[in-house]
Amino acid sequence: MEIPLSVIDQIKHALKEDIGPGDITTVSLIPEENDSRALYIAKGNFVLAGLPFAFEVFRQLYSSMLFNAFFNDGDRLKKGDIIAEVLGKTRVILEGERVSLNILQRLSGIATLTNIYVDKIKGLKTKIVDTRKTTPCHRFMEKYAVRIGGGGNHRFGLFDGILIKDNHIEAVGSIKEAVKLAKKNHHLVRIEVEVENLKDLKEAIEAGADIVMLDNMSISDIKKAVKIANGRVILEASGGIKIENVRDIAETGVDMISIGALTHSAIAVDISLKIVK
Repeated sequence: MEIPLSVIDQIKHALKEDIGPGDITTVSLIPEENDSRALYIAKGNFVLAGLPFAFEVFRQLYSSMLFNAFFNDGDRLKKGDIIAEVLGKTRVILEGERVSLNILQRLSGIATLTNIYVDKIKGLKTKIVDTRKTTPCHRFMEKYAVRIGGGGNHRFGLFDGILIKDNHIEAVGSIKEAVKLAKKNHHLVRIEVEVENLKDLKEAIEAGADIVMLDNMSISDIKKAVKIANGRVILEASGGIKIENVRDIAETGVDMISIGALTHSAIAVDISLKIVK
């Protein structure tokens, strides 16, 4: 995978934040010429995600570092699995260890949580997608992890999709006017409208919305919304989605379910990096 320059810059910033002017412990203890081999070890069961970024950390410190992955992103790992190895300068391994692990643990956590939701609605047409509720400046990596976990990506940012939310509607005056203005200025882009009740759903459909987000609606109202829409628009359920109710919501017939928790509440998995020689 080709890593965008913006992501490489973030990795450089993370290393600078951690190492600063120098790793005083490692430089004091380890001769510059020393080489070592270190293993990434799974300390729990999870879905792996983030190897390209975790390896890039060491490449940024020393381009001649070598890597061998024994698993691929998307694989389900068990406690004790040897994920990969890194070989080269001992100092580089120690300097990059924390940043590399932080990335791999965080992204694997996102992939694991996403996969739990995806498995919960297995066999249904509904897709699980993410939101923009990501860690600032880490959106590319976190949305990558969602895909690895089997989910889909909603819009990446404010620039690649029109989503008319409650504050837009309040500022403009009505759903109808908001959709009209959006179509006038961006006629080639699909338009999504967020609604909180069935009345607004009908208005959004009549106004020409392509997608309607059903925000924090009850399952009963979502079922009614599916009947009202009758395939005329794509329906997205959002708000209040939990592992316990995601299948019930999917069974209403909505096309997708967006879940902010995939990225803002995922718990990092436990991985260690151990020097073995």
